[in-house]
Amino acid sequence: MLTNTSISLEKIRATLKTSMFSNFVNLGSIQVSNAVIMMLLYPLLAQKVGLEAFGNAMVANASVGVISIIVNFGTSQSGIKEIATHKDNREELSKIFFSTLLLRSSLFLILTAALAVYYYAGFHINLYFLFAIPLILAEILNPLFIYLGKESLSLYNASNVLAKLFIIILVYILIRGFEQAPWINFILGSVHFVVYLFLLVRISIISHLRFRLHSWAAFTDMIKNNFYLVGNNLSVQLQQSLMLLILAKWGNAAWIGPYSLCDKITWSGRLLIISVCNSVYPKAASIFQSDPELFKLFKKKIRKMLFLVFTSFSIFLMIFASPIIHLIAGHPDQNATFLLRIMALLQVIAAINSFNVIELLIRGSNLYIFRIAIILFSIALILAIGIALSKNLFLLGTYALIVEFSALLMYEYVIYKDKSQNSKVNG
Repeated sequence: MLTNTSISLEKIRATLKTSMFSNFVNLGSIQVSNAVIMMLLYPLLAQKVGLEAFGNAMVANASVGVISIIVNFGTSQSGIKEIATHKDNREELSKIFFSTLLLRSSLFLILTAALAVYYYAGFHINLYFLFAIPLILAEILNPLFIYLGKESLSLYNASNVLAKLFIIILVYILIRGFEQAPWINFILGSVHFVVYLFLLVRISIISHLRFRLHSWAAFTDMIKNNFYLVGNNLSVQLQQSLMLLILAKWGNAAWIGPYSLCDKITWSGRLLIISVCNSVYPKAASIFQSDPELFKLFKKKIRKMLFLVFTSFSIFLMIFASPIIHLIAGHPDQNATFLLRIMALLQVIAAINSFNVIELLIRGSNLYIFRIAIILFSIALILAIGIALSKNLFLLGTYALIVEFSALLMYEYVIYKDKSQNSKVNG
């Protein structure tokens, strides 16, 4: 006769072989398609409009990226958990779906009103920024939360790939010179808006969703809880550019290029980490709600897998740092190679942290995620200034490691504290 433990392990193995693998393949394909479009599109744009106009378009893209984080308001994270938990309850699913869209739309209208006040107060609004607004509209409709929550990503993934191919074709045909540069973000946003609208309508029809909204109390709770997530997301977004900005002002300007290159390489690894962790997020949320003891086994299995895979990836980056830099940069660079060998260790810590964040989301510890993000931003700011002033290349390489390791300590402490409190309550 099988024991409960062996049955649980069989459930976990089945999960790893089915839904997780499917989600990972689809999410991984989305990340790969994003990388491919950047490799194909950005050089094409730079040649067509010139570096200055291309730079203006990318600044506008980054600006609306921050606004999109506010408009999304953490719903892509919280929504996945809620959808996964209630995916068999059509009434609750309808409330989550339409309340999420209502929140995003309301925030967009508030920001639009603020923009109108800004304009009528006599301030200039950049044309590049105005033409990038469709990117924000696309974020309102982005249905990843429900497709991933329902673990039905195949169509979402295929639509994203086709959209990106269509964007490349449109850019090649329509963008002729620097005069059309403001239209770059308009094309990017408009294509995704149409695709996301189709995906939203489709999922609402096949899921038989009816227009339902949360009660006012539940809606305000949603805003309160997600406020902490949007604070965390903004903090993470700012941390990424912090060192480069401070390095340019107070550090060794010659290190900006090597550090930026290594940052892009390690960020590619982080995208893979995000794909892996998001692929298990819906199942982890369901298991936690139905069987907390099984979740412990599930967590142990996933963390072991993350540790082994990304330790191997870190070792690979350390060993082959020199040829990797040569391949990407087009020439050898000793500073970049030195930095990459240090920053390679980031992968395994970031992998464990990503699953820790998912566990905190599942446990509803959004406030702790926000508090940790604020502390991390403060640590990153102090570190960045200190390292830039020291002009020490080794310390520059350890910057992201120190920030990530600080996050690991805080996440582990909060999870341990939460489990201890629950044990006392249950005991």
